[in-house]
Amino acid sequence: MNDEILNGLLLDEECMLTLGEMSRACTIHAEWIVELVEEGILEPSGAEVRHWRFAAPALLRARTILHLQRDLGINLAGAALVVDLLDEIRSLRQQLDRLGADY
Repeated sequence: MNDEILNGLLLDEECMLTLGEMSRACTIHAEWIVELVEEGILEPSGAEVRHWRFAAPALLRARTILHLQRDLGINLAGAALVVDLLDEIRSLRQQLDRLGADY
């Protein structure tokens, strides 16, 4: 039996995270999050870094990129492309679901 305790935080689409909260949730330095913003991978609201707020889906995007880099050794540009393609697949599947199509 596995006695490991998992902690988690449920976020809805309207939840906004600060740079510090994003950094802690990804367990990585804030500079990496800033790099994702500079590369256009994440788009925070707010003009200055100290005012940045990230929508909850940005956390999933950042964590996915982090796993692609750490686990598969994919560079930042490649990881960004993978995440964009995953987003596109998700969107297309939602469209198919609305049309009632089986895939």
